Amino acid sequence: MKFLDINLQSKFHPESKWSNGACSVHEWEGKFLGQDVLFKMTSVCGHVMSLDFPEKYKSWGKVDPVELFSCPTEKKEANPKLRIPAHLSREAKGATYVVLWLDCDKEGENICFEVLDRIKPVLKRPAMKEQVIFRAKFSAITEIDILKAMDNLTEPNENESKSVDARKELDLRIGCAFTRFQTKFFRDKYRSSDSTLISYGPCQTPTLGLCVTRHDAIQNFIPEPFWVLQPIIEVSESCQLSLEWERIRSSDREAALEFQNLIQNEKKARVVSCSKKEKLKQRPLALNTVELMKVASSRLGMSPHHAMQIAEKLYSQGYISYPRTETTSYPDNFDLIEALKKLESSSHWGVEVRALLSAGICPPRNGQDAGDHPPITPMKLASKELLDSDSWNIYDYIVRHFIGSLSYDCKMMTTNIGFEIGSERFSCSGKTLVDAGYTAVMTWQMPKDEELVPMCAVGTTYDIKELKLLKRQTCAPVYLTESEVITLMEHHGIGTDASIPVHINNLEQRNYVTVGSGRRMVPTSLGIALVHGYQKIDPDLVLPTMRSAVEEQLTLIAKGKAEFEDVLKHNLELFRLKFLHFVKNISSMDQVSKDSFTSLSDMGKNFSRCEKCQRSMKLVGGKVTRLNCPQCKNLIERRYKTNRGTGRGRGHSSSRGSGLGRGQGSSRGGGRGRSQGSSRGGVRGRGQGASTAGGGTKGQRASTARGGAKGQSRGKSKPKDKVASSTAYGI
Repeated sequence: MKFLDINLQSKFHPESKWSNGACSVHEWEGKFLGQDVLFKMTSVCGHVMSLDFPEKYKSWGKVDPVELFSCPTEKKEANPKLRIPAHLSREAKGATYVVLWLDCDKEGENICFEVLDRIKPVLKRPAMKEQVIFRAKFSAITEIDILKAMDNLTEPNENESKSVDARKELDLRIGCAFTRFQTKFFRDKYRSSDSTLISYGPCQTPTLGLCVTRHDAIQNFIPEPFWVLQPIIEVSESCQLSLEWERIRSSDREAALEFQNLIQNEKKARVVSCSKKEKLKQRPLALNTVELMKVASSRLGMSPHHAMQIAEKLYSQGYISYPRTETTSYPDNFDLIEALKKLESSSHWGVEVRALLSAGICPPRNGQDAGDHPPITPMKLASKELLDSDSWNIYDYIVRHFIGSLSYDCKMMTTNIGFEIGSERFSCSGKTLVDAGYTAVMTWQMPKDEELVPMCAVGTTYDIKELKLLKRQTCAPVYLTESEVITLMEHHGIGTDASIPVHINNLEQRNYVTVGSGRRMVPTSLGIALVHGYQKIDPDLVLPTMRSAVEEQLTLIAKGKAEFEDVLKHNLELFRLKFLHFVKNISSMDQVSKDSFTSLSDMGKNFSRCEKCQRSMKLVGGKVTRLNCPQCKNLIERRYKTNRGTGRGRGHSSSRGSGLGRGQGSSRGGGRGRSQGSSRGGVRGRGQGASTAGGGTKGQRASTARGGAKGQSRGKSKPKDKVASSTAYGI
């Protein structure tokens, strides 16, 4: 009897029978449900299928973007080169039982059903209504967790899978419709906006809105002066204290002067209150994904996207538990003591761990149980020599956070003294560290001793050495850090723990923000123009409330409380109407864009005559090379593509019309290859094509460029068997 195991990374058994180049296959004999079976285990590489539009709807020029809200979609192989569907069908053929070991989150559940769609037709038909498809639930790749999961198999959750399908389809249709329209709008009108893609995303855009809102607050900020009274008293010959005004500040200089005059002649400050109080700094909750990303950015200087890539690698290596979780509460059956004992031999935290085990752990704080995965914890001891720098820093933080969550609170002693000078009240305070508690291992959170304040008896008076009236100004806000943006995204329900780092990374990759000093997210002129345009046309498009409402509905699907079709239909119609309104009022976007970008009609130099109106066309360079006619708005553009390869090759491509044409190809062999071409018309045509030569022979290839004056190219390859290939481009 055959038995098929499917997981994301086939690594439970070191000996593999064979591999398709990416996914190994393991076989062994054992027992399942009391029967002797042949186990067969293989894996997939992420999603098996991806959602896309049919070829008919992929043409940006021929398809009205509004059609994308209702046109058909189709599922295609996510990695065609790996041929995962064929691999799964071949290995599952004739299997009686299937156990799915995909990641235990909604995305993993979705992959489960992608796998089942591929293998169900080839499975052995079950007898009666016997269950043959099982789901394994686990949070770490350790022997204990795997065996426990095998003993507690469940069924895959179709509702969670459908919620992912709904998110995919909404994001595809909404994102592509807005992206196609606004990308073409900006490219056709502005040179400075020649970004590869000017995208809209239901999560990405509200996140950008948070950054631009802070930018606007900074730009609109006007500093305001205020005045502060600050007496300095002498407690002893070696101790002077600066007192804080109970009124804090006065925005009226004349009023501040009046208060100063009231106590100007006072010589003594009298103590009216003195108290000491123990203050606790709470140990952290158990670690979840959001907190890991925030600390990685604010303390370790890593982007959230990079941090999660490292965490996933540590998980696959068995060093930590599953890194995608919203839960901040340890399960009741989690052996905290045993987990700590695995760390006590470390030279980095061993002293703290042994002391904690000796004194007894502090019961963890009550966090949130999101019902997904346990918190992120270390699963085995790692050494600094085995990991690269970034991996070690992430692992080190996870370990220290785990130890800190089981340690005692940090204790401080605060002293507060109240003073009276005439009719005005002042105070001073200080704190000293009593017990470092958890900050002994999470040292960056250890509080520093503030100004030491002596205990004073009520009624004691001290000499006033100086009475200052200080003029100060209110300070402008600063740009949001990645950590602060993550906090806001979590608060507003924008994205999931899995997608938050992707959205932040997209903002930077698409030139909507730059990450400055302190990992602060500074919007670019393009990002600012987009958000201001959305705000003028339809503020909902950039408000976080829009996406949070969608996420709530997707959660209802996952819980079986809402139908997939109803949620999809409602939201697509809502965004379709918003899209039509956006298109109708795009002139408002134009108004704000003029302040940020230079129009194509105002840029470039005369290059050739327009074939439509015979006026001069202007050549505008950049990432997108354009020939633009300011009179009839005729626009011709081509985009550079990356040249990849190790050899060199030049040839000719063909170019028709007005403008400059270039192409790149490949040259292979040990001799030289030449190609020549001709062009006709009034502008230049250049091309690079493919040229092959071997053994000292010569090869020729011709190309033409119409509308040009002349075209030249030649190809040469080094006498080594190297190949260089690239994609041709032209205007």
